Amino acid sequence: MDTITIEAEPRETGKKATKAVRNKNNVPCILYGPETDPVAFQVSINTLNRLIYQRTTPILDIEVDGEHWNCIMKEYDLHPITDRPIHADFQVLNEGRAITLTVPIRYEGTPVGQKEGGDTQYNFREVRVRCLPEDIPSEITVNVEELDVGDSLHFYDLEVDGVAFQVRPEQTLVTVVAPRLEVLPEEEEEEELLEGELEEGELPEGEEGEVPEGEDGEQPEGEEGEGT
Repeated sequence: MDTITIEAEPRETGKKATKAVRNKNNVPCILYGPETDPVAFQVSINTLNRLIYQRTTPILDIEVDGEHWNCIMKEYDLHPITDRPIHADFQVLNEGRAITLTVPIRYEGTPVGQKEGGDTQYNFREVRVRCLPEDIPSEITVNVEELDVGDSLHFYDLEVDGVAFQVRPEQTLVTVVAPRLEVLPEEEEEEELLEGELEEGELPEGEEGEVPEGEDGEQPEGEEGEGT
């Protein structure tokens, strides 16, 4: 996995100092680890945005005042209105010590079932994993080319060396379902059935040309047959 180097600046802690950092268009950050004392630092908003919206999970070499730490970005906070990053935590990687982190999932290929009209449904775009630092994947690649209509892939179908998925194995990653058929509304169906029942030349009840009858089939008064 490639390592990204970040040259960061130290910062003071406290509300006033944190506000000053943000006023400079920087983001207050902190790194920590089981064998490392917390280190407060700051990076530019652009630098942090590149990490947040990167499609893979990189290993970071963070440099502060000449010291270096191998880290991953553990968490970050965004402003609820502007989506501007306002804080980030970084966890130091220690050799031989497992770590839990979130890794993106990349689906590769187009399912056979989709080419035949099926609808592909992706249920996960990222997943939490636990592994040693040297086994951290930048992403989980899932090939879906052989999936036909009705097929699915689950987490128990995946094999990634050194990685334990922190989800239930039976959870579905992706599935291909049959295309939905267009169904006519009930009213339209009833109208089609009615038209089909009428013989050619026959008029529906109540149309022009029908001679109304009186009770018991008798002709109403004033019709032919009445005395003059």
